[in-house]
Amino acid sequence: MNLSIVNLASIAVFLSVFLFPSFNSTYWLKWRASLIPSTKFGADLIVKNGVIFTSDPSFPFANSMAIRDGRILRIGNYSSLQDLSGYGTKELNLEGKVVVPGFIDSHVHLISAGLQMARVQLKGVNRKDEVVRRVKESVLNAKRGSWILGGGWNNDLWGGELPMASWIDEVTPDNPVWLTRMDGHMGLANSVALKLAGVTNLTKDPNGGKIMQTADGEPTGLLIDAAMELILSWIPEVSVDERREAMLRASSFALTRGVTTVVDVGRYFPGSSVEHSWQDFSDVYQWADSSGKMKIRVCLFFPMGTWSRLHGVIHRAGRALSNWIYLGGVKAFADGSLGSNSALFHEPYFDDPHNYGLQVLEFESLFNMTIASDMSGLQVAIHAIGDKANDLILDMYESVALKNGERDRRFRIEHAQHLAPGTAD
Repeated sequence: MNLSIVNLASIAVFLSVFLFPSFNSTYWLKWRASLIPSTKFGADLIVKNGVIFTSDPSFPFANSMAIRDGRILRIGNYSSLQDLSGYGTKELNLEGKVVVPGFIDSHVHLISAGLQMARVQLKGVNRKDEVVRRVKESVLNAKRGSWILGGGWNNDLWGGELPMASWIDEVTPDNPVWLTRMDGHMGLANSVALKLAGVTNLTKDPNGGKIMQTADGEPTGLLIDAAMELILSWIPEVSVDERREAMLRASSFALTRGVTTVVDVGRYFPGSSVEHSWQDFSDVYQWADSSGKMKIRVCLFFPMGTWSRLHGVIHRAGRALSNWIYLGGVKAFADGSLGSNSALFHEPYFDDPHNYGLQVLEFESLFNMTIASDMSGLQVAIHAIGDKANDLILDMYESVALKNGERDRRFRIEHAQHLAPGTAD
């Protein structure tokens, strides 16, 4: 036999054994996979055996879906996706589960909600004694003098009676307490907090707010809308780490409910600082975006009083700051809430015949800010619940549109809960 042929055969065997070790190994599999579309161009995940709603009327449901880098490549039957399957493609059997597009929540206070999740939880409580018990439990785990914060209470669940400081004073002798109602437009302070803030029977109601009083003129502990600032200004600022954890906590909860995008109107309520939204923008959202920690997409709205600052940011950076953060517009308040008896109505409240609700902002100020915001190309959103508040805002929007000219502006009314007959015609 020719010696050169023998040598070539030996070299071939050597290469096959040492350079391409065990043809049945990973090397062989990688080579074989090269004949199939790689995950660079194909899918890294295929989900199958599901009921996938496509939102396409011509093909409303499919059973499989190919995904790469968190993006949908194709939806169809399992066999139609095989050309996208390559080496490293994983498969997930849904076993008949239903898949729908991610939900979009059009109005949330994301970081506020995340903070509340770590505080005294009063959502769903339907008894006075349970309110007291939960506050007492929190005090036992707190340092003397530290603030006890929480909320989510709804007095309608225990018959309608509004809570008073006297409910919780006995169990909170050394700690100031602030518990917000579920709508965020009313809060309960205990006597320690009222004393700290200097709220007495001589304290006057601020514009756009109300201090609830007993028949003897003493503060009950309830403060409504702009009056909440009397207490809020005494509560220590929430740390950056706490706010970051709150955003991540609330985002994770949103995902468990299928919510993948939210319109976040921020930690901005009547009586709160307009700076909170901007602090959260830089300290929380931009931090999470730059460090790869965002879990859901957010469209951010900022207090209308800061419209020029937002206009400047959009002028420099655009609206879409990343795949996760979009700058939406500005928000203001026309009135309060129904549950706090501060929504603005044409007629008085049945159980409070001298109360028509509260106009949180002076109309002229609101009108001027809306004109300026709209002229700058910002989307405007205004909270309005009572029928009179909605009429005021609708009329104002019409005037602003006539003054600034036609464009695709898409004014928003947040909630629009009660409309006078004929308003929607």
